[in-house]
Amino acid sequence: MADERFSAVGTNISEKASLIWNTADVLRGPFKPHEYGLVILPFTVIKRFHDCLAPTRDKVLETYEKVKGLQVIDGFLTRASGYQFYNISRFSFESLLSDPENIEANFRDYIGGFSPNVQDVLSKFDMENVIKRLVECNCLYLVIKEYASQKGYLGPDKISAVDCGYIFEDLVRRFSESFGEEAGAHFTSRDIIYLMTDILLCGGDLSDLGSISVYDMTMGTSQMLSCMEERIHDLNEECEVSCFGQELNPSTFAIAKADMMIRGGNPDNMKYGDTLSEDQFPGYTFQYIISNPPFGIDWKREQKAVEAEHAKGDLGRFAPGLPKISDGQQLFVLNGLSKLADQGRMAIIQNGSPLFSGDAGSGPSNIRQYILENDWLDCIIQLSTDAFMNTGITTYIWVISKDKPAERAGQVQLIDASHCYEPRRKSIGTKRNDITDRCRDLIVKAYGEFRDGKVYADEGNPDIYCESKVFGTEEFGYNKIVVCRPERDKQGNIVTKKGRPVEDKSLRDTENVPLTEDIDRYFEREVLPFAPDAWIDRKSTKVGYEIPMTRYFYKYQAPEATESIQARLSEIEKDITASLNSLFGA
Repeated sequence: MADERFSAVGTNISEKASLIWNTADVLRGPFKPHEYGLVILPFTVIKRFHDCLAPTRDKVLETYEKVKGLQVIDGFLTRASGYQFYNISRFSFESLLSDPENIEANFRDYIGGFSPNVQDVLSKFDMENVIKRLVECNCLYLVIKEYASQKGYLGPDKISAVDCGYIFEDLVRRFSESFGEEAGAHFTSRDIIYLMTDILLCGGDLSDLGSISVYDMTMGTSQMLSCMEERIHDLNEECEVSCFGQELNPSTFAIAKADMMIRGGNPDNMKYGDTLSEDQFPGYTFQYIISNPPFGIDWKREQKAVEAEHAKGDLGRFAPGLPKISDGQQLFVLNGLSKLADQGRMAIIQNGSPLFSGDAGSGPSNIRQYILENDWLDCIIQLSTDAFMNTGITTYIWVISKDKPAERAGQVQLIDASHCYEPRRKSIGTKRNDITDRCRDLIVKAYGEFRDGKVYADEGNPDIYCESKVFGTEEFGYNKIVVCRPERDKQGNIVTKKGRPVEDKSLRDTENVPLTEDIDRYFEREVLPFAPDAWIDRKSTKVGYEIPMTRYFYKYQAPEATESIQARLSEIEKDITASLNSLFGA
């Protein structure tokens, strides 16, 4: 992926975002740097609406004059505008500038002229407060002037819906960085999103499908949904793609809903609220789910609602178990599973914790058990570090399928793609690595081949590769057995009660026996030779699951030879001695 992206008409997306963000020049002083986005984000959305509606503005006003006396007028006005929204104000950004003395009243008239669905978007930006602050510091006119200039132009003839999504994405990232958000609240760059979409669609035949539903439970600005729609239409132009999403952050929700309206989708499918505690899609199922939920974030705020949902058992979303309160990412996996159609597929990003956190019988282990014993886990792909804009940690894409093809049934594919990237010429935040087109093709190839082995980008570059390993689902399971030892008296004799040895609780220990092994045979081989008086507390045996990905791909590297270390130290000593002699003229 190139460092700079251009729209189809040659607009430099990064440069355009920078020009818009530089509107902050007129905000300096009255607004603090971390507040710039409070103005820039809503005004960018409003200007995008404005420029999209500009060609049909006169037609809308003419139509409004004809139908304003009717009880229901929305249908007439949306047909006139060519979008699912409209504006009936007589003002435009250009005409607002001709009357600076009345800029507040006229601008309020302008935004008040938008259709109700746009009003919902603007309400999430707290526009009343924004306008009030801009008026108080005499900045409203200056901001409108900036957006009315050529650099603020966002019409679809110059910037497509996809490219506008990039601009929104870039602006939200800048806003996020100014707040210094935590690592878990990161953004998913397009290279990773396209990898997820291509993995989800790999091997699928969409040619006969008339409609497809896609859901993102933490949609942000909805870029995952738009990329998924784009990829599906690459495979089947005639397919109707219905996108559904939920988002908790009001600003990013507003951008997502605005983007959906501009792209011609159904804005009512964009829902506001906390996915864990305020599910906006009860009873829905979707063919594809793609999401990047927050990780490392606690769910204390949602605890009451989540526990109530868990108490519903199979009628709720969180029946299999609850993760630790400090990290709710597995709750999003369970939410996705509850909404995945019988033939559905999901790609969801996680950090390392869901692979192994929690012992047998714990919530995290029970969630893994639920997924694996239902044979829904298809693949896990480990990405490189420094792949995200706001966090440099290692991340994983979990691919879940409710209906695996026969050749993948009962098996899980693990792909180490941590070496499958190309360094960026210029980092964006902590993002220093890109999954370029050839890297993405390589990972998708490894996934499609479904076999053990390494796949290289090309013979001349052995550093770019990914490695695949295939395991039976039972490989990840184990029986946690409790090993008991007898209590002994001072003479070393075993203490008994009713003819049975009394357990010494201080000597109690545990062993993890792979599900692929017989417990008794393991016990005879691994325990009895070292503790012949031991026995198993059968009632305490628990089943656990973990996916120790690092162990499966561990490569032993022999330590450097002593002679080599000594030689290097000798050379360093010589260099230091030479430097000192030169310094002191010895």
